[in-house]
Amino acid sequence: MFKLMELEWRKLKQKMVIGEMIIYLGILMFLPVFFIKMVMADFGQNYSAVIQLIVSIQLGFVLFGASLINQVFIEEYKNKTISLSFGYPISRKKLVMAKILFISLAVFLCTLVSFVLTGLATYLIDQVFDIINGQPTAADFAAYFSKMIVHSFITALISLIPLFFFGIWKRATIPTVICAIFLMQFQNFSSLINITLDPALVNAVLCLLGFVSVYLSIKMIDTVGDI
Repeated sequence: MFKLMELEWRKLKQKMVIGEMIIYLGILMFLPVFFIKMVMADFGQNYSAVIQLIVSIQLGFVLFGASLINQVFIEEYKNKTISLSFGYPISRKKLVMAKILFISLAVFLCTLVSFVLTGLATYLIDQVFDIINGQPTAADFAAYFSKMIVHSFITALISLIPLFFFGIWKRATIPTVICAIFLMQFQNFSSLINITLDPALVNAVLCLLGFVSVYLSIKMIDTVGDI
């Protein structure tokens, strides 16, 4: 399985993917401080509020997942190069599973790195410019570490929601991206129409949808995955 995942990386436009990763990481590193200073100072009341802000903006990597779905699945279908993979003496389900694991692992690791870099950048900038009230406590560090692991996994799973319908079935790039943007901003959309949603419940439902998308992608690849 690892060799199949490594093969997926080799088939990608690596320079473009790395450049995209750097852009995401660079923006998200400084976004919390910018948001506090320019948009909503309430998030600077304490480090607990900042942690919630950082957690929410890491959903930006759902869009990175959509980009990988486009390259790993949609472009291969459109260019007919996926027929080479399906010609290997390996079942389609195993190949699709390797592709999904590659996408989810890439999103998970990038989100994890982003959490670390964003946390460090926010803390260091605060030490210089005193943007956030107070100092982080041991409880804040513990909460941040646990959220970093859990929400990196959540982000990776949510990023797979567009996979089955838009990636494998419809093979449509733009709807895949639009779906990812909607998922990133879902809780913000709900606030615009005055609906209060429990973030934990929202994440649970979205993770379930991601799991269903993965299950259908693997289960039905022989029927909807024809070239």
